[in-house]
Amino acid sequence: MNVPARAYLSIGEVLSRLRTEFSDITISKIRFLESEGLIEPQRTPSGYRKFTTNDLERLRFVLLAQRDQYLPLKVIKENLDAMDRGLVPAKVVGGIASPRLASNEGVLTAEQFNTENDLRLTRAELLSASNLTEDQLVEIESYGLITIRGRHYDSDALAVAKAVAEISAFGIGARHLRAFKTAADREIGLVEQVTTPLLRQKSTEAKARAEEVERELASLSIRLHASLVRAGLHRSK
Repeated sequence: MNVPARAYLSIGEVLSRLRTEFSDITISKIRFLESEGLIEPQRTPSGYRKFTTNDLERLRFVLLAQRDQYLPLKVIKENLDAMDRGLVPAKVVGGIASPRLASNEGVLTAEQFNTENDLRLTRAELLSASNLTEDQLVEIESYGLITIRGRHYDSDALAVAKAVAEISAFGIGARHLRAFKTAADREIGLVEQVTTPLLRQKSTEAKARAEEVERELASLSIRLHASLVRAGLHRSK
């Protein structure tokens, strides 16, 4: 009979795993790093720490940054925060973190549509990653092309920002792009006409079907849009 592996480690087991690589690690140091907010292990009802493999990797990241890069805890904590938001930490202290994954460059695939949108960018990070200027961002926000969610911008906002920045190189301003937003809103309305009845059924199967239909229709609408633009340009020649 196979006994399933535990989903967590005790502080002693974490210490044992790290000691082969970091000979000076102690339980006191692990507790100190926790008190500084660098790791947040769960607790059992009786108060014992429960470390996940993610906690273990975060500890390894912290210890490597201290040992090999001599980074202060404040900078390490900022780097961890960037990683938690889907970014690659800045290469220099005081630099701006960048998105871990390349943008979809305006092309939506079923795989990308299905990916959780967990990228969280600050305003400065969005400007840096997209090459937009502050004035351009203010303008496209005023037209509703980009919206901020809470305190951060997501990967959809980054994709739009990069597309706008590249289009602007041809002398096309943000005010000319409002037609794209209007067309997108109309396409969203058509998709919702199909998926809303499925979502009203409340069952898990209906929700899964609605998500599948939503992905498929979104991809088809982009294909249709691209085909119509291409056909129109060919006719104009």
